[in-house]
Amino acid sequence: MAEERVAIVIGVTGINGNSICRKLLEQGSWQVYGTGRRDRPDWLPSKVSYVQLDLLDGVDVQTKLSPLKNRITTLFWAAWIPMQTEEENCDANGTIFRNTLDALLPGALRHVCLTTGAKHYVGPFDQWQDVMPAEVPFREDSPRLPVPNFYYVQEDLLFDRVKQHPHLTYSIHRPGAIFGFAPRNYMNCILGLAVYAAICKRDKLPFRFFGSRATWEGLIDASDADLIAEQEIWAATHPAAKNQALNTTNGDVFKWKRLWAVIADEMGLDPVPFDGESFNLESLMKGRDGAWDALVREHKLLPTKFQDVGQFWFLDAMFAAPVENLCSMNKSKELGFLGFRNSEKSLQHWIQVLKAEKIVP
Repeated sequence: MAEERVAIVIGVTGINGNSICRKLLEQGSWQVYGTGRRDRPDWLPSKVSYVQLDLLDGVDVQTKLSPLKNRITTLFWAAWIPMQTEEENCDANGTIFRNTLDALLPGALRHVCLTTGAKHYVGPFDQWQDVMPAEVPFREDSPRLPVPNFYYVQEDLLFDRVKQHPHLTYSIHRPGAIFGFAPRNYMNCILGLAVYAAICKRDKLPFRFFGSRATWEGLIDASDADLIAEQEIWAATHPAAKNQALNTTNGDVFKWKRLWAVIADEMGLDPVPFDGESFNLESLMKGRDGAWDALVREHKLLPTKFQDVGQFWFLDAMFAAPVENLCSMNKSKELGFLGFRNSEKSLQHWIQVLKAEKIVP
């Protein structure tokens, strides 16, 4: 008799969690629970057992999750709470991870997939100008940087729990910029860029690149959300990946110089060559809530607030990155995961999904 597989996806409504739950359901052998802070969204697959909770509230987490502790076999961590400083990030994101582990252990839990990211190698957004990043291409055995990083806090919490519970194993997954689908998400670069393009089209603004010349012309990699999910499910079910940290990128490289034209084409705009002038996208988009509301009405889109779909501060930080951001996928391939994506096709696919789901026009 096959071993029962029961997964819980913490942050199931986010860009990573959404892909994980759908990929689990595709396999047909998993029962899937998912957590989120808001009411259950209409677009979440009906087969997902949804648990609404506040991860910062330890009592709420215990009340909602501890009844499942003798059922959940695999934890997929895809949650993040953004704070003003990295010290606050460490405190808040350490707390929510600790609350969850405390509610599920000891119990049936056998494996934890912890999603972090490539900031493991370059440091938090607010310290990019002050810290020397790891050597490119980033390897999983690169030493930690001497700065606060909530990824390190979560890793240490996980290492501690594995020591306490010998039956428990883990895998840590480090994607770069994630291409995927989620109607509201703090770090969804595709959604933010598509919203920017839609506003430009409506208000007859040039679709200008706002980042640095280095970001425009430099080589970079990205991570398709479905690919991340595939690697995490593989890691949760293959002994070779147990207790390993793994980079999780598409396996190719690209330049935004090329992909900018791809975005413009998908959104029905003329591409605008980079003029060498960086600008603050968040400032440009300030006060355009009415324009977005009009687009939602005119195109009968899913009702969303501009502040939810347009996290332009994140795009400003991402596209001002002063360093190369390239991850080595050798370790993952050597352990047996051979998945990959064409980043240009991935970008096109997720914009088309956002359109099909009536998130953007």
